[in-house]
Amino acid sequence: MFKLISIDPGKNKCGLVLADINEKKVYKAITIKSELLEDYVRHLNAVEDISKIIIGNGTTSNVIREKLVFLKKEIITFEEKNTTYRAKARYFELFPISGLKFLIPREFFILNKNLDAISALIILEDYCNKKLTFSKDIDIKTWLK
Repeated sequence: MFKLISIDPGKNKCGLVLADINEKKVYKAITIKSELLEDYVRHLNAVEDISKIIIGNGTTSNVIREKLVFLKKEIITFEEKNTTYRAKARYFELFPISGLKFLIPREFFILNKNLDAISALIILEDYCNKKLTFSKDIDIKTWLK
């Protein structure tokens, strides 16, 4: 297995995705408080075979990179321009609207969503130049406190 972590860094919260590139599957997708990220990645590293970490080059990417050096894994900084904007469209690819909800404007469904995990997914997809899907048993967390 070739598992990667992708992080959309932020000052207060970060999006994080754990995916297997060979299988093109996402196994974890969360939005987490920035202060908890290091411990969460430490836990993931203990239970998963992580090959690399991809970090978006935006807000606080250098700080996050320094915090994760302890992993002794390859850490790559990658372009994240417009990922938050693109995450809105990708959200509906992952979670299509069905039934009568289709009549309601799409923007209504994402007003209160944390799209940081989907932004992390887009960073990873851009890096790998592949579209990924969610595994069937994924527990999608929009916020981990």
